Order: sequence, then structure tokens, then C-alpha cells
Amino acid sequence: MTEIENFHAHVYYDLPEREKALKLCEAAGKKFGVKVGRMHDNPVGPHPRGSCQLTIEKAQLADVLSWLVLSRGKLTVFTHAQTGNALKDHTQHVIWLGPSETLKLDQFR
Repeated sequence: MTEIENFHAHVYYDLPEREKALKLCEAAGKKFGVKVGRMHDNPVGPHPRGSCQLTIEKAQLADVLSWLVLSRGKLTVFTHAQTGNALKDHTQHVIWLGPSETLKLDQFR
């Protein structure tokens, strides 16, 4: 079995939702001390829309995801494990909060 280093939660948004996404990410950072990445207003890497990345330690996952379930509103959150196998991490080791979206996986093949 592969070891999980941590998790990434990507809060997806379109420009009209940017402020909501920013507030959600900042609140997660303040409440849980998770690392909050930059706001990307356009698709980056495999992500189909704008996003902000939260880095979540393994021991925090249940608490942070439970909070995101109740706090995300209509925002979609794509969460995945970080095992070192990027393709599996973005296809098999995933949790979607809200509707799943199609990722651009060619860079991992």
C-alpha cells in the first residue's frame, strides 16, 4: 500500500464566485492552520476552472472535510491524496464535494 503524505483540496470557482472561494479558503486557513495557496482565476494544471489549493495534513482530514461539507455553499471542492503517483492521486485517490468535473490528465500519462 502507498503512503499518503497529505491531501490537497482544490476549491473551484468561476470569476463571479471568486470572493466566496477566497473567503472559504481564508477561513479554512484561520480555523485549521492549513496552508492556503494562491487564487488561480484560470485553469491551471489538470484543473478545469479557477481554483485555490488547501494543503491538509492527514490527521486533519476528517475535521477539515466535515467543515468544508457544511461551509462550501455551492462551490465544488476536489480533494485528493498526495502519494507521489499524480495520475492515481487525481483519478483514484479522490473525494468530490459537489459535482465532479472533468480533469485534464494528459500531463500525468
